[in-house]
Amino acid sequence: MDPLRQHQDAFRIAGLTARTTNSEERDPATARIAGLWGRFFGEHLYASTPHRNGDTRVYGVYSAYESDAHGAFDLTAGVAVTQGDGSVAIEAGDYLVFTGQGEMPQMVIATWQRIWQYFEAHPHIARRYRTDFEAYDGPDKVSVHIGVS
Repeated sequence: MDPLRQHQDAFRIAGLTARTTNSEERDPATARIAGLWGRFFGEHLYASTPHRNGDTRVYGVYSAYESDAHGAFDLTAGVAVTQGDGSVAIEAGDYLVFTGQGEMPQMVIATWQRIWQYFEAHPHIARRYRTDFEAYDGPDKVSVHIGVS
């Protein structure tokens, strides 16, 4: 199924952030993402983050890209906020939206595999590598928004 292209207005996310790479995430000894999410939920940050807006979804935001899919990036596990020191700004712009549903974490991993395959098959579509984000509508449903030019 092809992704939908949609315009996204800017908004902010606050939470926990880790810097990593895709190659580090493939090695359990250096992977940081699972621990970041474990801490986010373990410390109930989704419930205690100040300046929350009415959006009840949980987000994973990819930002501060060093280069492309091979370079380092920040991942922030968080919630939408109206303001806040240390919050991450999701840039306004066009995004391709890929959806996934099923058991975690296999579902989100499979969704990202579809995303990488899509961009390999469509080299004329340029990723921005500015901000991308996952929006979780519950424990088994995600929409992944990839910024494109």
